[in-house]
Amino acid sequence: MLKTFLSDEENFIKIENAGKLLVEAMSSGKKVISCGNGGSMCDAMHFAEELSGRYRHDRQALAAISISDSSHISCVANDYGYASIFSRMVEAIGQSGDVLFAISTSGNSENVLNAIEAARKKGISVIGLTGKDGGKMASLCDVEIRAPKSLYADRAQEIHIKVIHSLIDFVERNI
Repeated sequence: MLKTFLSDEENFIKIENAGKLLVEAMSSGKKVISCGNGGSMCDAMHFAEELSGRYRHDRQALAAISISDSSHISCVANDYGYASIFSRMVEAIGQSGDVLFAISTSGNSENVLNAIEAARKKGISVIGLTGKDGGKMASLCDVEIRAPKSLYADRAQEIHIKVIHSLIDFVERNI
């Protein structure tokens, strides 16, 4: 899968475009909000902590947060349903000019799609990491970066972590 992904020049253009969106937002004092389910939530957390903490070089802390607080998730899931766990946080803290970094290996996770919808209503750009055929997310993202089609989510996640590290490196080099 990695060879397939790397052989498509369009993927590098998409990574650069996503990197530019991130740099523009953070250079303007805006933030990145990331979300995903299961292993994709772990990737969303990893992405945010590398930006707010440190990746390879000492630099200013960057405003990035993953929607992964268990008390928020359980509260919203209980009161509104699991489909609203990400969108409620986007509604609460998202501001025009921010970036939503949405991860779904199928591209069809309802709670991620709802977060994208909430982001759109607030003027928030969307970077999506998907797999398979991109699912419903494909047409909803400003930049969609898709792992090659595979039967298993872990194959897409292996590509996603490489994209995440590439984006963080791009941000560090350009901020």
